[in-house]
Order: sequence, then structure tokens, then C-alpha cells
Amino acid sequence: MRPALACIPTYNERENVQAITHAVLGADPRLDVLIIDDNSPDGTGKLADELASADERVHVLHRLQKQGLGRAYLDGFRWALGRNYQYVLEMDADFSHDPKYLPQFLDAAEQGTDLVLGSRYVPGGGTLNWGPIRQLISRGGSLYARLALGISIRDLTGGFKCFRRSVLESIDLGAVRSSGYAFQIELTYRALKKGFRVKEIPIVFEDRRVGQSKMSRTIFLEALSMVWKLRFTV
Repeated sequence: MRPALACIPTYNERENVQAITHAVLGADPRLDVLIIDDNSPDGTGKLADELASADERVHVLHRLQKQGLGRAYLDGFRWALGRNYQYVLEMDADFSHDPKYLPQFLDAAEQGTDLVLGSRYVPGGGTLNWGPIRQLISRGGSLYARLALGISIRDLTGGFKCFRRSVLESIDLGAVRSSGYAFQIELTYRALKKGFRVKEIPIVFEDRRVGQSKMSRTIFLEALSMVWKLRFTV
């Protein structure tokens, strides 16, 4: 058993799932991959099963229907905790999160960081192929959440992370209700409130290679309202 597991949610990611799986496995020998498929109608789940049959480092968690990114990650976290992984990562299937950063995540975790965040907004980080409106929304959303919650993390909405096992064990996963951007904010905030060590490392986020973004106006608005619920209830 390798010490770390990369959780990769998928919904209609047949064009990406094989390439991202091979890229993650090739990036670091410490990693296994868990593909969490929401019954994709394009056959992503079937292809994931074929990948798992061919490589013992690949695993698949099938869910009956699309229930949101946050639910997918929570199911993946529970799967990982039940199998004694020491480090659990989350990342997108579309290469917007470059697997080349994975060794840096694991090195930081093994050196004592409890939650490692891939950050677009610390020195050395950035984005590629984003227009000015998207830049404004993303930076503004992170700033808004940072000020509302009174914390110093610069990239609160990013979804490229590495959790030490103890963080996920300490957070009440059953109490997490948000998804999308709000889910990313909530997990980081809960970790900080528990006193865990959180570190941002710079990444360059590149817009997805193929397929369509799952981002929606509803997800963004949920994040704006969720931060105040977190501030007064966590």
C-alpha cells in the first residue's frame, strides 16, 4: 500500500480519465488513484474499471448519480480513511491541476504540513487561458471569503489539496453540506479552526484541455453565502 491517494471525481470525463490517471501515477510512486465516477453517461466509469483492472494502483468508486463535487470528495475521503492512507489528495480530472506538482504536495505533507493547498495567488502561482472577468471573479471570491472569515489564506477556492489523514479524521465530514467553491472554502476553514498547519504552495492553474467546465452561477453564489454560515457556526 502506497501512503497517498489522489481522489479524482469524474462526470463525463472519458476524454481525460485515462491520460490524467497515467499522469498522476507517473508523477510520484507514492500515489494511488481513486476515480470517483457519478454514473457518467459517456462511459467514463467503464473506462475507469478497465484502468483499475490493468493497474493495482488504480481504484474506482461508482456513485449512482451526480450529487455534486463536494459529495464526491467526501465519499472519496471516507473510502481512503477506511483503507489506511496517510495522505489524501483532491484534484480535477481535466489537467487544470498539473500532476507535476504532486511530489511537492507530498514532500510538504511529509515534512509536517497538515493541509497543503495549491495556490494561484501566492508568489510563483498564476493562471493560464483565463479572461479578465474570470480572473476578477476568482480573485474577488477568495478575497471576499478571506475577509469574511478573518483568515490569511490567499487562495480559498482552489481544489488542488493534500490532507494529512488526521485532518480528515478530526473534521466532522457528516456536517459538511456545501459543494463547489464553497466546499473548498469550508474544508480549509474547518482545518484552520481545528488548529492544523496549513501551507500554500504556488501552482499555475491551466484551463481544462478538453470537455466543458462544471462551474455554474449557482455554485459561485453558494460560496458567497456559505462563508457567513461558516463564520458563525464552525
